[in-house]
Amino acid sequence: MTQTLEPTKTVDRLKIYKASPELYDAMMALSNAAAKDVDPTIGELIKIRASQINHCAFCLDMHTRDARKQGETEQRLALVAAWEEAGDLFTEREQAALALTEAITELDHGHVPDAVYARAAAAFTERELGQVIAAAVTINAWNRINVTVRMPVPRR
Repeated sequence: MTQTLEPTKTVDRLKIYKASPELYDAMMALSNAAAKDVDPTIGELIKIRASQINHCAFCLDMHTRDARKQGETEQRLALVAAWEEAGDLFTEREQAALALTEAITELDHGHVPDAVYARAAAAFTERELGQVIAAAVTINAWNRINVTVRMPVPRR
């Protein structure tokens, strides 16, 4: 006997930014503060890599579009997830930021490794390093909110 399964029903999720506009305002303030003095290319790479790891389709869509508007190439966008294997396609500063972003995003392995932190500290000034850390933490917060409420990807 063949059993017919019902399609999975999607539970309606909270429209969180409508229900809590203060949250959106606070997140935007944090995002703007974290973006100060961060190279825009590095900022978008941080947002894209964390969003890939966190499976945040809404943020991936937004930040790959933003990166393209800033002149990012399709090749580099396609290879962000494999940046370690992409040779010198990404600069040392970009690689250091991506490694730190991955370590901050994947805390289930424990602390951010000393070698990853030292690489980033060597690539950035103290101010820049603080901002890169803030950028990674901020996009992780956006990702976790948007994944939880299943923020829909806009259709174009």
